[in-house]
Amino acid sequence: MLRQILLAVSMVATLAVTPAFAARMSSPENAEVFIIWPPDHAVIPGGKFWVRMGLRNMGISPKGIDLPNVGHHHLLIDTALPPFDQPIPSDRNHLHFGAGESEARIELPPGKHTLQLLLGDTNHFPHDPPVYSKPISITVP
Repeated sequence: MLRQILLAVSMVATLAVTPAFAARMSSPENAEVFIIWPPDHAVIPGGKFWVRMGLRNMGISPKGIDLPNVGHHHLLIDTALPPFDQPIPSDRNHLHFGAGESEARIELPPGKHTLQLLLGDTNHFPHDPPVYSKPISITVP
């Protein structure tokens, strides 16, 4: 009985850490993600707006879909790109669009903000090579 319990515990522990060591999914060299709207240096009165996200030479899929050349958007707000060998964080500065969304309504407080997209694979890891947009700046008066 003890042997069975130890075996079960070791299997669960192995499964729990496997994604952290999983190989990153590849992406085509010509893949490109970009912010359609808002434009760089936009002024957004009120701070509520739609972000529209674009992707070329890859496809969008919800998290959990393990196919080549697909991923889902992550919007980085007022933060630098995360390490590419780790899952993309999920917090107020790293918004996940794991249902395959290509637009989202967000609200930001007054001030200057940066927005950047990073495509993530089924396990929220950046692809290899990583697919990310140039950062843009917006101002909420």
